[in-house]
Amino acid sequence: MVINLSPQQRSDTLTVVRAGDALIVNGETFDFSAMGDGDTLPRAAIQSKWFDGDAEKKDGELILTLLFPMPWNYSPEQAFPVPLENVPDGPVVFPGPLPQRATEAPPEEEQ
Repeated sequence: MVINLSPQQRSDTLTVVRAGDALIVNGETFDFSAMGDGDTLPRAAIQSKWFDGDAEKKDGELILTLLFPMPWNYSPEQAFPVPLENVPDGPVVFPGPLPQRATEAPPEEEQ
């Protein structure tokens, strides 16, 4: 499985667990096991705000793009993420933010 990340600066969080050809995204399961090699599932058919683009199966490998929320203290790895390749079953590990110093506080959101 290849997961491409589309970064956006936002305050919500994303947790993803891979289970074969299924992804559990923030507790909701998306099963792509019915896709055959060469199939494309259009973005419009995936009922989730977290997917950004079509899901494809090429050479037996599922390839998709997820929106990736970046916190205010985002790292270069979050801003310019590389594709996550050969993602194993279990929790998906995403690039982390920069460390926050004790004297720092997130900027206040504009009203």
